[in-house]
Amino acid sequence: MADPARIKTESNSEKSLAARESPKTEDIEEVPVTSDADTESKDPSSQSLKQDSVAGDDEDEGTSDQPASKKLKVEPEKKKEKRQKVDEDEIQKMQVLVSSFSEEQLNRYEMYRRSAFPKAAIKRLIQSITGSSVSQNVVIAMSGISKVFAGEIVEEALDVCEKWGDTPPLQPKHMREAVRRLKSREQIPNTKHKNILFH
Repeated sequence: MADPARIKTESNSEKSLAARESPKTEDIEEVPVTSDADTESKDPSSQSLKQDSVAGDDEDEGTSDQPASKKLKVEPEKKKEKRQKVDEDEIQKMQVLVSSFSEEQLNRYEMYRRSAFPKAAIKRLIQSITGSSVSQNVVIAMSGISKVFAGEIVEEALDVCEKWGDTPPLQPKHMREAVRRLKSREQIPNTKHKNILFH
């Protein structure tokens, strides 16, 4: 009598052999077929959007024989590839730039990258002004904006220090002059001045 386990294995191997011999087509996906009436009744705005995006893909890629779902899937993949390529290019440019830094510039760049405002203090400040709790993303964004703002003031203060012929340890007078100059260029909002619309 034949062993049932062997019979199943032999029939499975015959099926897999037949599957290997049949011609394969790569990148073919099964797309559910719906009638025009079904899609119109569900969401007519999404159908028009799909038709617009398919028409745009036909013009860009010249691949009108691909199904619409395949075209929509290819587009995000291409965008991801472009983003990765741009990110890799930027990383490579930064590596070239950093490798050409002098020792002093490299130390300053490291300090710039490491410096940050304490998130707890930023969160307390925002909550005291708004009167409500804020998410961690808001705190991170405000911390970054504050860092850029402080950097602009310090940069302007260094310019003031150089113009006045002083040596670089910044003094409060340099910072005050930098803030005054940035306000005069309207890069810092003037909180005390109120616009009077009608006299």
